[in-house]
Amino acid sequence: MLLRHARCGVSVVAVQAALLTSLSGAAAQSGESALPPVTVDAPIAAPLKPRKPAVTAVRNRSAKPVSSVEGPPAAVATGGQGAGTARASLETPPAVARYQLPQRSFSITAKEIDETINLRDPEDAVKYMPSLFVRKRHDGDNQAVLATRSWGLNSSARTLIYYDDLLISALIGNNNSGASPKWNLIVPEAIGRVDYLNGPFAAAYPGNSIGGVLLITSKMPDKPFATAKETVSVMPWSQYGTSSTYVTSQTSAAAGNRDGALSWLISANYRDSYQQPLSYVTNGSVPAKTTGTFIAPSRTGGVADVVGAGAVAHSQQTSGNIRLAYDVTPLVQATYSFAVWNNHQTSEPQTYLRSTVTGQPTFAGLSGFAPNKYTWDELHVSNAVSLRSDTKGVFDFDLSASSYNYLQDILLNPYTVVASPGLGYSLNGKVTRMDGTNWQNADAKGIWRPDGIDGPHEVSFGVHGDRYRLENPVYASTVWYTAPSTGNGLLYSTGIGETRTEALWVQDAWKIIPNVKLTLGGRLESWQALDGLNVNTTATGAGAITSVTRTQQPSLSSTNFSPKLSLSYDPNKDWNITANFGEAYRYPTVTELYQNISVSNVTYLANPRLAPEQDFTGELNLERRWQDGRARLTVFGERTNNALISQTTTVTDVAGNQSFQTAVSNVAAIRMRGVELSADKDNVLISGLQLFGSVTYVDSRIISDPSWTGATTVVGKRVPYVPDWRAKVGVSYRPNESWVYTVAARYTGKQYATLDNTDVVPHVYQAFDPFFVVDMKIHYNATKNFSFDFGIDNLFNYQYFLFHPFPGRTFVLAGKYTF
Repeated sequence: MLLRHARCGVSVVAVQAALLTSLSGAAAQSGESALPPVTVDAPIAAPLKPRKPAVTAVRNRSAKPVSSVEGPPAAVATGGQGAGTARASLETPPAVARYQLPQRSFSITAKEIDETINLRDPEDAVKYMPSLFVRKRHDGDNQAVLATRSWGLNSSARTLIYYDDLLISALIGNNNSGASPKWNLIVPEAIGRVDYLNGPFAAAYPGNSIGGVLLITSKMPDKPFATAKETVSVMPWSQYGTSSTYVTSQTSAAAGNRDGALSWLISANYRDSYQQPLSYVTNGSVPAKTTGTFIAPSRTGGVADVVGAGAVAHSQQTSGNIRLAYDVTPLVQATYSFAVWNNHQTSEPQTYLRSTVTGQPTFAGLSGFAPNKYTWDELHVSNAVSLRSDTKGVFDFDLSASSYNYLQDILLNPYTVVASPGLGYSLNGKVTRMDGTNWQNADAKGIWRPDGIDGPHEVSFGVHGDRYRLENPVYASTVWYTAPSTGNGLLYSTGIGETRTEALWVQDAWKIIPNVKLTLGGRLESWQALDGLNVNTTATGAGAITSVTRTQQPSLSSTNFSPKLSLSYDPNKDWNITANFGEAYRYPTVTELYQNISVSNVTYLANPRLAPEQDFTGELNLERRWQDGRARLTVFGERTNNALISQTTTVTDVAGNQSFQTAVSNVAAIRMRGVELSADKDNVLISGLQLFGSVTYVDSRIISDPSWTGATTVVGKRVPYVPDWRAKVGVSYRPNESWVYTVAARYTGKQYATLDNTDVVPHVYQAFDPFFVVDMKIHYNATKNFSFDFGIDNLFNYQYFLFHPFPGRTFVLAGKYTF
């Protein structure tokens, strides 16, 4: 087991009250700035102005990073996204500039995040970006999936999320549990900038970019610095029979320096988090000889009486990250990053039932409580290396490789509960392991400028390879809470398998005339799934194994070509019109193919014969730019053949115990059409007043699903997990250099979790409710070194379910000191 971490000390906090934040964040002010990001796609910031290639070009080893208030002069190159702006987040992202990527983007800098967002986790940074939503159920959630404008909360493998050179998207699966992005590796105080790129329009990215690409860049220093932040969040909670106050304390720190050719950044984070119930134990009837049941329907109108809170967890998480950058020559830089994250988490379910015989609390013999009693220990590490040039000459290159490893990932829980009455658990149990699971990614990229950096053609190209390995045995144990890593040696189940992808890609960004650019690209991919093995058993209610089935799964393979096309036109320096098209293939993940597992009363079923999904996406963008703002209208359409969609269904046994099964299948064809309107403007009516907002509408439909065998039809129904409406609106006000007041609201409409859209009952466990929440924050710069925050998320305490119950009103206090 992992070492237990001592709890952090007293919070350094102060207060002042008012309002919250935006995707583009704050009006530009001098202060904290981020180095030109060193990412897998953009190690060096775009030049302030075009320059001819020259062999005498030299990078100043001690040059200061680009300030957040600085920007290049008005752009003449077509497709610029905010050229000549006064705010860094409105500038073209470095990755887009370096590779001439055709995607439209949204960005936010560390300064804007710090001033306007109640940031406890890295994923909070995208809270107000148009169309984006992160399924964050509590502080430190390690199952927080990013949803985009046309893909929902079950689509972790349909977005790509990078932290510098490391892919933190867990493409081991496509779900909102074990395949969620590894946000926890990132220390909030180390973030320099976040950029989101829409759609699968760049040949440089694999088909998992269907939903988009999120680039998180660390702030590498050019001089000594250190910062420390203490944050406390407090959430009073009352729902069904649970009433309590849940507190999270968090300490985050970062330090770095640059000494000649070497720069370094070290960051660390510790979080001690108590969480509201993440699930409820339900039953098909009121247990005999008990009181305390909350009568409730299921989301489809059946019976799902609530008899207790399920996973009520306490987690202690530690993460650390070190990043080194070394200038091999003035124009070539090598980087290395190492990150570690561990988590010790325990859960204690709560019964609402009392025996009418003894008057004491009881589980009433309901086995659904047992999976929610657990101890979970995780230790994950990552490594990433890169070597890249920045000559701005005829040729530049990027070489990068990364790996992610589950060194320890073991969950212990009892098999069942003791017979009624009582609150006891069986002595025997399960040992669920993921350690041994790992993946690797490698890329070699080049940029060829045959006519120099000002020339009409810029050709980029590359080679990609990845490997994803699943190791997921579940052992029986004799004594569940002291079980060794292999239990008593007997397997309840195992899932083993591997996927591999190799790819070649090329793109030509052709500036036909100064204000018209045509970008053509293509990606050739070869995918295979192999070594698939499943062992499944049947067992008695007490856990005794009665039969064993061992299945060697068939190998799969697919080779596909994906064309890309973009045409961009700048009528003048203030307007841009861009049309994009991209085809993409999203291949089945190793857990979709081979994972059979039961966690917290939810069983995930493998499907070893899944086909890749084929996606066609097109969009038309009309954009108006100001020096301190931007407005964009996007009309988009998408069709996906063989869409990989999962569903969760309720299973009730003869005793009334309810559990849930999740399975993935290919849906023959779906289509989505929609419109997205966003705007962000500083100094509206008065100096220092920033307004921002967005609204997105999606009409999603199932076109064909001949494999559907249900009693109802699914053709014409809405695509699961895709809401029809999303909207965000907010205001930030900066009366002076010391104060920032922000308030923002977020709305998401109804979404379904079933293919036939029969989950129509709202505000019950497992429902997917529409919601409207308002957040606020006050940021105060007390001195040059000290700043303080007071904020409230979900100000009006709106209660809603997205399968799980989501956080209510949460008070956030923070104090930060910068050396």
